[in-house]
Amino acid sequence: MDKLTLTDAEWRDRLTPEQYHILRQAGTERAFTGALNANKDTGLYHCAACNAPLFRSDEKYDSGSGWPSFTAPVSADAVELLEDVSHGMRRIEVRCARCESHLGHVFPDGPGPEGLRYCMNSAALDFEKQP
Repeated sequence: MDKLTLTDAEWRDRLTPEQYHILRQAGTERAFTGALNANKDTGLYHCAACNAPLFRSDEKYDSGSGWPSFTAPVSADAVELLEDVSHGMRRIEVRCARCESHLGHVFPDGPGPEGLRYCMNSAALDFEKQP
């Protein structure tokens, strides 16, 4: 997949203010406020900034955290993981591999085979319903 690189002005034109804050400034929406947190439909979650496929609905589960949580991305190369030492703690940031937008964080407390919880912001994702 080709990288998508835009100027700051182009990102601001493309995204809502909330999406810009989360995707381009590594912000976080408040827990339990995101439109996709309770979504139980079958489909595919895409990056809201560049439309790259990121997560499948069959990997989504209710972690109780207040954010959409997944056990794994659609592929290992769909996301990039970076160390995040902001806010006085060490976490692993998850970014879209195509456009380098901030999606959320991954934690080692998930139920899947790898034991990971990809905790994503709803505003960082678009959902494509599938039959």
